[in-house]
Amino acid sequence: MACVTLKNINKSFGKIQVIHEFSLDIADGEFVVFVGPSGCGKTTLLRMVAGLEDITKGEMYIDGQLVNNIEPKDRRIAMVFQNYALYPHLSVRKNIEFGLKMRRFPKKEIQEKVLWVSQLLKIENLLDRKPKELSGGQRQRVAMGRAIAREPKVFLFDEPLSNLDADLRVTIRTQIAKLHNDLKITTIYVTHDQTEAMTLAHRLVIINEGIIQQVGSPMEVYHNPVNQFVAGFVGTPQMNFISMAPSFQDTTIHFKRRDFSFSLSSERYERLRVYENRAIIVGIRPEFIKIYPQNERYPIQLSATIEVKELLGHETLYSISIGEEKKLFTRSFPFEDYPVGDVIPVSFQEDRLLFFDKETQKRIYI
Repeated sequence: MACVTLKNINKSFGKIQVIHEFSLDIADGEFVVFVGPSGCGKTTLLRMVAGLEDITKGEMYIDGQLVNNIEPKDRRIAMVFQNYALYPHLSVRKNIEFGLKMRRFPKKEIQEKVLWVSQLLKIENLLDRKPKELSGGQRQRVAMGRAIAREPKVFLFDEPLSNLDADLRVTIRTQIAKLHNDLKITTIYVTHDQTEAMTLAHRLVIINEGIIQQVGSPMEVYHNPVNQFVAGFVGTPQMNFISMAPSFQDTTIHFKRRDFSFSLSSERYERLRVYENRAIIVGIRPEFIKIYPQNERYPIQLSATIEVKELLGHETLYSISIGEEKKLFTRSFPFEDYPVGDVIPVSFQEDRLLFFDKETQKRIYI
């Protein structure tokens, strides 16, 4: 195992800079997930850690050793790719053996490692098959087995589940989590899938346009986003955003827009005085908009129209409109069924309101 340190990493392709001053310390044995939209630079970062892309500027250390100019084969890393990257003409056994033979491991040790890995991943009955005879999930387990057999200091996963169907994703995701708990190998995992990111990570690294937006535990990032991008990116459906202008009157703060408004005690919101009569963004997650609330934590009473209903079994998602705001989401338990077109009372949980500067998109802390 090893720690990984990235110091002011920059990457450019010609005149186009795709990674900007990226700095991060990954602890020994930590499971870190790079997550962000397509094209944000997360795979490029992973490939730089692997040595498959050159670093334009900055320093990278693995286990305290500067690796900028060290070949990939000498970095003691193992990478699992999105497209499996198995040798089609070799059996499962020979695919797992390949890296070990290249590093000239003794034959007996190779046999022991293949047996250990195959039992660990429950693929011992597949060792004599070729990749074309395997399902997608089996191929991905073979790719993982080949990586594990090398006993690397660092595991790198590049969207390993994106080619699998929904059931297999859950199975392999659970297996990856168990493997990490068993092996305790430092892991960097790249995905755009929020479920993978939230369930696997010790820490999330939210990236946009090659810049770190926020680093933190899944729950920290979910409940305390530092800006509007993170708030909107993490969570399905995403956080609701409403543009409103605050105004103060005696002990009351009014949040208003043309088509609806609500009022709260001003004591908690003194820091918003600098935004008085200026538009800010009010954010609230769907689970904190309640239908027919009966709780003192929900003092913001509004009237909403149900536009779309999505039945998911364990819950129901509703797209609602409040005035001209037509893209708000709320959710309810499956036994609470409200028809499309109904006008219903809803309420916002006050202590879950978040505020963002409309110009900078930065969080306004109250």
